[in-house]
Amino acid sequence: MNFTKWKAFGKASVLALAALAFSNDAEAQKGKWVSLFDGKSLNGWHSWQQDKVLPQWKIEDGAVVLAEKGGKDLVTDKEYGDFELELEWKISEGGNSGIIYHVIEDKKYCCPYSTGPEIQVLDDVKHPDAKAGKDGNHKSGSLYDMLPPSDFSAVKPAGEWNKAKIVIKGGKGESWLNGKKLVEFPTQGAEWDKLVANSKFKTWQGFGASSKGKIALQDHGNKVSYRNIRIKEL
Repeated sequence: MNFTKWKAFGKASVLALAALAFSNDAEAQKGKWVSLFDGKSLNGWHSWQQDKVLPQWKIEDGAVVLAEKGGKDLVTDKEYGDFELELEWKISEGGNSGIIYHVIEDKKYCCPYSTGPEIQVLDDVKHPDAKAGKDGNHKSGSLYDMLPPSDFSAVKPAGEWNKAKIVIKGGKGESWLNGKKLVEFPTQGAEWDKLVANSKFKTWQGFGASSKGKIALQDHGNKVSYRNIRIKEL
């Protein structure tokens, strides 16, 4: 083998080994909990279509807090496909927010909820959206405007912490709140298409169409707090 061929062979081998190492590292991360917020910084997050976190999002007492309107939705830098997400949220009196997944961050979309389905975060008692929609599908823990929670009493009042869990795996999803599974839903296929067709999103091109995307915490203009945010890729 001449020097030129040996050099090319060596370079290809290095690239192959690097690719293998990257693949093994990615596999090693699956099934392990990873913190998305350490209570001290917002590394790994940015405001929607910004290169930074806007100042309306603050860190207070180990929680990330939307202190006032204008911070835009807080979005992960990384995309996730199948995952289990756990976090705690606390909504202000009369407040509204949401946890949105499989978000496609593209300038042709106005906001994360244009593409990503939402698990509702709400003051069910005092926010008027709790009485909108159908059969309670705008209440806390619901798959927003699509499926209502199975237990309306699972949510704690405004000002108290709620522990939420969202699982997306193998074309199916779950929404949990305070230890109770509230919603089971398809994330693709004919049953998903039927849910979309019966919702406000039926004409929204790209809504719920991706099997991978970013996670967003919604700026709906009301004070909301999130803490103990962690994720496990499945």
